[in-house]
Amino acid sequence: MRASSNSLHAVPSHASLHDILGDAIRYWEVRRIAYNMALVLVAAGWVVMGWPAVLAGLRFQSVLALFVLAVLANVCYCAAYLVDIPAQYSPFHAAWRHGRGALWLVGTLFAMTLAYYWLADEIAPAIGAVP
Repeated sequence: MRASSNSLHAVPSHASLHDILGDAIRYWEVRRIAYNMALVLVAAGWVVMGWPAVLAGLRFQSVLALFVLAVLANVCYCAAYLVDIPAQYSPFHAAWRHGRGALWLVGTLFAMTLAYYWLADEIAPAIGAVP
């Protein structure tokens, strides 16, 4: 097996599923923290912008809804594996490994957009906190 020497997470050209899964986990799970922090910033922005109404309308159901959405956001984050693992098996795996940061960026921006939508259209009106 020949390993790429120019990559932080080198995967051999004919890597086993075990090697590819290990590389994918090392790559994506470290970035999950930044993904979650980006979503926290969106939610915190809504709390700050509508603070008095958020405090007055805060109920257990609202907190539960945010928790469920956070869990679903992390389940959706796992979709990156559905793209990453087959791409690492492809003939374009070297190019993919250098460009997969773009998938993280686009996915994170998309998740932030969805979080903003859910907060603006579903959660905030339910608690009377429309900034």
